[in-house]
Amino acid sequence: MKAHINCFIPFHSFSQVKETIASLRASALIDKIYLLTDNGCTDSVDGCEVINIDSLRSTATIKKISSKADTSYTLIYTKSADLRLGMFALDRMFQIAKDSGAGLIYADHYQVVGDEKKNAPVIAYQKGSLRDDFNFGSVLLYKTDLLKKAVADMDKEYKFAGIYDLRLKVSQHADLVHINEYLYSEIENNTDKSGGSHFDYVDPKNRDMQIEMEQACTDHLKKVGAYLAPQFKKIEFNQADFEYEASVIIPVRNRIRTVADAIKSVLSQKTNFKFNLIVVDNYSTDGTTEAIDKFASDERLVHVIPENKELGIGGCWNSGVHHPKCGKFAVQLDSDDVYSGEDTLQKIVDAFYEQNCAMVVGTYMLTDFDMNEIPPGIIDHKEWTPDNGRNNALRINGLGAPRAFYTPVLREIKVPNTSYGEDYALGLNFSREYQIGRIYDVLYLCRRWDDNSDASLDIVKANAHNTYKDRIRTWELEARIALNKTK
Repeated sequence: MKAHINCFIPFHSFSQVKETIASLRASALIDKIYLLTDNGCTDSVDGCEVINIDSLRSTATIKKISSKADTSYTLIYTKSADLRLGMFALDRMFQIAKDSGAGLIYADHYQVVGDEKKNAPVIAYQKGSLRDDFNFGSVLLYKTDLLKKAVADMDKEYKFAGIYDLRLKVSQHADLVHINEYLYSEIENNTDKSGGSHFDYVDPKNRDMQIEMEQACTDHLKKVGAYLAPQFKKIEFNQADFEYEASVIIPVRNRIRTVADAIKSVLSQKTNFKFNLIVVDNYSTDGTTEAIDKFASDERLVHVIPENKELGIGGCWNSGVHHPKCGKFAVQLDSDDVYSGEDTLQKIVDAFYEQNCAMVVGTYMLTDFDMNEIPPGIIDHKEWTPDNGRNNALRINGLGAPRAFYTPVLREIKVPNTSYGEDYALGLNFSREYQIGRIYDVLYLCRRWDDNSDASLDIVKANAHNTYKDRIRTWELEARIALNKTK
C-alpha cells in the first residue's frame, strides 16, 4: 500500500470544490483526490476522479471509498463548505495517526461565516460515545487497513447509517483519537446543508434513518458484549409499606416566576390514591421560599430545605426520595414546568402496575413561557421499543419526560449529584435490569425560556455536557459487559 493520503470530498460543482482542492494539493502528503457527487455533476476537475454516489452516509458509498483507498490513510471530508487547512495540519494529523496507531484521527477547527470566525472545539471519543450525531468535525482521517477491515465486516446495506457503521466498526479495533489543536477552517460557501436540531432524532420524518442507526448500534453492542436481551426482573410492589402511594418531587432554586404554577399543577391532580408533593428548596434567594410557603396550609405539601448546601438537582432528588414521607412512586416535575392535566399522576401510577416496570417515562410538549406550543412540539420518543429500548438508549441523548421511579429501587441506586444528565444516568441504570414503562399521551408541558437549564448553551458548556453523558454511557457499557460475563 502506498504511503500518504487519498482524499474523498463532496462534489456539487467545480466552484464548490476548487478552494478545497487547492488547499489539499498544497500538502505533499496528498496522493489522489476523489469527488463524490450525489447530483450527477458533470463538471470536470483536472487530476480528480468523479465517483457517483447516492449519499455520503450510505454503506454503498463507504464501499466505493474503500475500493479506491490504496494509500496508508484515507481522508473523508464531510462538508460542502470550503476547507482551508492550517499550516502543516495534515502532517500533524498524519504523524499523530502513526504515533498513536489510531483508527481515526479528528481535530478541533474553526468555522468561518463572512467576516466572523468561531472556534469549533470537539471532544474526546470514549467507549460510550455511541451517539450517531457525535461531532468529529468534518475532516476524518482513517487508517486505511482498518477502514477496509470494517467494510469487509459490513453485512447490512444502510442508506443513512453507513458512515456511522464505519466508525463503530473501526472503534472495535483501534482508538478514535482527538487532536485538541485547531488544524483547519470550514468556510461557509452557501452550499453546505449539514447541521440539525437537538430533536432531530425524535422527528417522525427521520424515523427510517433512526431505525438504521439503532440497528447499527445494536449490532455494535452485540460485537463488544454489551447487548442486553429482552429479559427483565419482575417487580414486586409490596417490598415496603408507604404512607403515600406517590410523591411528586420538585427540586427548585430561584424560580420565583414559575414555582407556583408547578405546585398548583400537582395539587390539582385527581387520583384514587393518597399522594403528596415534596418541594426541595435548594437555598433560594429570590422569593421562591416564600412563594412555596404560601401553600403551607395544604397538608400534602412537604417543604424541604436540605442541610447539605452543595447539592445539584440530583442531590435534591436524593433528599426528596429519602425523606420519610416519600411515597411508593417518586414522580418528576421540574420547577418551571407543569402537568398537562389533572389525570397525569393517575396515568403514571397506573402504568407501573399495568407494565410491571421500575421506571415510567411519559410524553411532553415543548412550549414557550406562556405555555403556547413551540416547534418541534410533542416529544414522544416513540423510537423506544420494549425489546430493544434499553440498548438503543445508549445511542440517543435522552429518554423523555416526565420520569417516575419505584422508590425502593431508586433509593438503592441513588441519583448522581449533578444538575445535568442525572435523569439519563438513572434511565440507563434502571433499564439494565428492569423494564421501563412508556406513556405516549402528553403528560407534561416543558417550558423553554431564557432562565431555564435547557436554554441555548455555548460550545464549551455543550461540550462539557456531551462529555459527561458519554462518560455515563461508558460506565453503563462497561457495567453491561460485566453483567453479561456473569450469565
